[in-house]
This record gives sequence, C-alpha cells and structure tokens, in this order.
Amino acid sequence: MKIAATLALFATPAAAFLAKAPVAKQNVAPLAFSIDTIPGAIAPTGLFDPLGFAEKADEATLKRYREAELTHGRVAMLASVGFLVGEAVESKT
Repeated sequence: MKIAATLALFATPAAAFLAKAPVAKQNVAPLAFSIDTIPGAIAPTGLFDPLGFAEKADEATLKRYREAELTHGRVAMLASVGFLVGEAVESKT
C-alpha cells in the first residue's frame, strides 16, 4: 500500500509536463496580435516587460518565451518541494 501511494505521489506532478490532448479546432476568426491584448496584460500598466523583450519579439517568439517561463516556474516549484522533503527527512535522522 505504501509503495502504491508513493508511486501515485511521484506520478501526479509529472502530469504537468505532459503534452495536452489535441482539441477540435473551432472556426473562430483570429484576432490581430498585439502585445497589449495578450492574456496577462492588465489595463492600467499593460504587459509587464521591464527589459523590453516583447518589443522585439514576434507572436511565435513571445509564445515561446511564455511557455518557457511556465516550464521553468513548474520546475522551480518541484525543486522547492524536493528541498522541503529532503529537510524533513534529514531532520528525522
């Protein structure tokens, strides 16, 4: 039972890194790409980009930057959990 619970705990976070299932395409007219209208841009300030990376990037590059940011954030969250688990194990011995 403990082995099954341990395997379930290790397998669940890995699902965040798997590719999404393909979704049926809808016939929706694409919106014109604008840095100020992408998700995450808020009304009073617009897109938070202090180093100006978005100014020189096209749509594909900006989407790649955002995907990399999410992936690195997920890895950082897993690393912090691993650190806390390691500290909990070491303190018991």
